[in-house]
Amino acid sequence: MTTEPLPPVLPLFDAAEYVLQGNAFVNQYITRISIDKVSDAGLIIEHCADWLFEQKQSENNYKAYRSELTTYLHWCFDVVSLSPIAVTRKDIAKYIDYCQSPPNNLIGYFNVAQFKLDKASGERIPNAQWRPFIGKKQLGKCLPYQLSDNALKTKVAILSSFYGYLISEEYTERNPAQLWLKHSRFAIKRKFSLDEDNNHHAFTQLQWSYVVSTVEQLAQEQPEQHQRSLFLITLLYSCYLRISEISARAGYAPIMSQFRQDPHSRIWYFHVPYSKSGKARNIAISKVLLKSLVQYRQYLGLTDLPNINDQHPIFIRHKAAAHGRESGSVNANLGIRHIRDEIDKLISQAADNAAKDGFDHDSQLMRKLTAHNIRHTGITHDININQRPLSHVQADAGHESIDTTSQYLHTTQTERHQSAENKPLNHV
Repeated sequence: MTTEPLPPVLPLFDAAEYVLQGNAFVNQYITRISIDKVSDAGLIIEHCADWLFEQKQSENNYKAYRSELTTYLHWCFDVVSLSPIAVTRKDIAKYIDYCQSPPNNLIGYFNVAQFKLDKASGERIPNAQWRPFIGKKQLGKCLPYQLSDNALKTKVAILSSFYGYLISEEYTERNPAQLWLKHSRFAIKRKFSLDEDNNHHAFTQLQWSYVVSTVEQLAQEQPEQHQRSLFLITLLYSCYLRISEISARAGYAPIMSQFRQDPHSRIWYFHVPYSKSGKARNIAISKVLLKSLVQYRQYLGLTDLPNINDQHPIFIRHKAAAHGRESGSVNANLGIRHIRDEIDKLISQAADNAAKDGFDHDSQLMRKLTAHNIRHTGITHDININQRPLSHVQADAGHESIDTTSQYLHTTQTERHQSAENKPLNHV
């Protein structure tokens, strides 16, 4: 790495064309934060990068969102050591106070690029001249730093939009920025709406059948490539897992011993050691998933079922890792982006097959769905088709509130009439 000095606060996100590549300086910083302060810092950065990349068509939006996320995460990670999903409405008020009176060494008086190319190393490095806050000068003198009402509203509106994205990704269930706006002096003047996905878009039964049949066929025709794909789809759907719960990140590498058998009941379950709420949970396993696990492990040359000491990665690479600590190793877990990309390709192939069979509308809808919609699908199907109790689904999904789980309950007037038609007055 270069020996050039770093700015007092590290910029976290490069220009749009580089944002998904990551940066060695940022990776090193986030790893340290993950270990010492905020355990899900790596996941937060992944979500931020994905959200920012979606804004790449508008350079102005991208720059505004990037600057706000960088400042906010600096406050979360460096100042208060809080994960953004642990932030409350009162914390947002503290963040605003910080932004209205930031440390002097974090205030710059001219705009500079956040990253620059180091010609000696060929790396993109943080610009030592960059600062997260920009002040004004008058007649060559630095004016006292001020945050206008418009700038303040824009900051919190951007955060509210980002939390809306995290909610749609099911990484959190609350939006503290939106709550602050509702109770702020701006509430009467302007209504900020949360662009939140409350519809929990899921694959229909027909669409999901194409996903399953497509992956099963690929696993049969190209087992070296798609036995992993088949188990990946089966696990995500059956346990309604988030991508973050089965992908490698700083401090977490999913292993086979997370499939466990209770020594007394002999019931198998999948253990998630860390979820978005910071709580571990055990997820009930179906016979279909257990059978799929056996088949997958047999293909990998392992015993039929894992024991508590089984350290084998759940999803191993097809090719050796090119970078990082696992460089040159095949026997290493896949990262969040690799898994997401693989699922997107599988959904696209399933949509192609649906189109070939004349289901053009379904095919078009399928192309809009992504990996996190598989979680929605598993929950929706279990409640509405498999008739699992809401409390059971809530526990397996890791929802903090039964109200969140209830949003997946879809009933029609006819269905409600049928269920009410034969209700007795006396059950004895």
